[in-house]
Amino acid sequence: MCGIFGYKGKKNAGPILYEGLNRLLYRGYDSWGIAVAKDHTISVEKQVGKISDFKKIKSIPFSHCGIAHTRWATHGNVTVKNAHPHYATNHSFVLAQNGIVENYEELKKTLIAKGYAFISETDTEVIVRLIEDERKKVNDLVLATRNAFQKLTGRNTIILLTADGTLIGCRNGSPLVVGLDSHAEELFISSDVLSFAPHAKEMIMIDNGHMLVIDQTLTIFSIKTGEKIIPIIEPITLKNDKVDKGHYDHFMIKEIHEAPVTIKAIINNSNQYQPLADAIKKAKTVYTIGSGTAGAAAAQIAFYLREYAHINAISLIGGDAQEYIHLFTKNDLIIAPSQSGETADVLDILEYAQKKKVSIASFVNMPGSMMTRISEFKYMAQAGPEICVMSTKIFISQIAWGYLIAKITAGYVSQGVKSLQSLQKNMTQYLHDKKNHSAIKNIAAILSQSNDIFLLAKGQNFQIAKEGMVKIIEGSYKHAHAIPAGDLKHYAITLVEKNVPVVVVVSDDTAQKNILNAVHEVKARGATVIGVAPFNHSSFDYVLVTPDTDETSAIMNVIPLQLLAYYMAIVLGNNVDKPRNIAKSVTVK
Repeated sequence: MCGIFGYKGKKNAGPILYEGLNRLLYRGYDSWGIAVAKDHTISVEKQVGKISDFKKIKSIPFSHCGIAHTRWATHGNVTVKNAHPHYATNHSFVLAQNGIVENYEELKKTLIAKGYAFISETDTEVIVRLIEDERKKVNDLVLATRNAFQKLTGRNTIILLTADGTLIGCRNGSPLVVGLDSHAEELFISSDVLSFAPHAKEMIMIDNGHMLVIDQTLTIFSIKTGEKIIPIIEPITLKNDKVDKGHYDHFMIKEIHEAPVTIKAIINNSNQYQPLADAIKKAKTVYTIGSGTAGAAAAQIAFYLREYAHINAISLIGGDAQEYIHLFTKNDLIIAPSQSGETADVLDILEYAQKKKVSIASFVNMPGSMMTRISEFKYMAQAGPEICVMSTKIFISQIAWGYLIAKITAGYVSQGVKSLQSLQKNMTQYLHDKKNHSAIKNIAAILSQSNDIFLLAKGQNFQIAKEGMVKIIEGSYKHAHAIPAGDLKHYAITLVEKNVPVVVVVSDDTAQKNILNAVHEVKARGATVIGVAPFNHSSFDYVLVTPDTDETSAIMNVIPLQLLAYYMAIVLGNNVDKPRNIAKSVTVK
């Protein structure tokens, strides 16, 4: 869940590394570090917390090569000594890592027994000392790195910078991509394409089990055999790669306002989805899979497939799907929505499914991801960069795409497109109406005073309520709990008492009666009821009225829930774009 970045070229490396880190911040922001090589000396700047103004960093000399890292802590506290990159004992190289060394304790004990000293609490430093130990045997850093890397277990990617300006990278699981600009004679190494998109025109995805060395040229080879690999060079197709807040105060509110644009991209690409719809109709079982917000999206896609296409669709959570892998067959299909396409626990399941010849479809926003590369049906969200750690427009994109896929599968392409066109229009109008924002700000102020918030929904809105729960937790650091309205009376109603806030998400559909029954039940026990609905009701204490867009009403209802989380974060003084303890691209388990 960390971000790694490297540069070698004719320009001053420091500012480029600094810019790359800023574009990787969604991957982790506990601490950061920059290292550059000049005159056979490596200079390192490491700090905890927010990346400083580069102009104030005096210790980074002019150099043509370097590496950088932004950390999401897994092993060891958030301290300067635990920040990356980590020096070799003799300062001949530094190393940064994205991943977890699952066998680090065993390796560390062996290295301590050999006399190696450790400065940090990280599993990363074990890799450094292991390379040093292997180097004693072979006296070649590249070969020593190869040998050491093969002793690691877990999903890991590392980059090294040597004192003479050589860059080395190894990949197993966590992403690694090379950016190229042959005209400018520059090379970039990073966790994702977004970080170097303004500077590079082409990219090379480094596959698992491969290694790269950049000295005078770029060489890629197998870690296991040492055999050279001929790289596949692809154009960078990432659109809208400008990363700034524009006139908005935060990335989150900017990205919520961009949600209608993501729906338009899906409409424009509607003629590409028929092959997947045909495969869905042929599949014995369709599984959808995701984690976190993408988990809610996957479940909503499964709902649409069941509701509109009458498909046997089952939703899975990436980190909790192991019991299903023995049920996969070559006649099944898995659909995976993802922002990064690199979510570790989802990839574990997909890689197993691939071995069983299960067809895989993905809907990803980041070009060149591993999820895309292993998919038979690969689709890009084309939603532009999403920098806020709390996913908003990508979630909208994923479930709108899932709705259209279901309608195409059912044979109602034009109806699905028209529904999304109406949704896009209504969503745009809703977002630009200041009265809606004022009403949501008022509710956010009320909810911010409570430590427990409940959300009720049914049918097309239940996964939306779950996603509202996720956003409120992420933005406010408050406890929130989404409950199926029909299940309320079986357990959760014991927690409902006077002034407890209950957010009720409802559409003007057949579920309305059941939802309103639950509203009466919580109201009778003194709850404060907040309706998110296309109508007002006498049992609502407050209401956020949304447009009635029929089959896509659930997608419309996401917007006020996202805005509630946004305004709650502001009221509570929390970091909107970088909530504590979480990162956006979860590349570790």
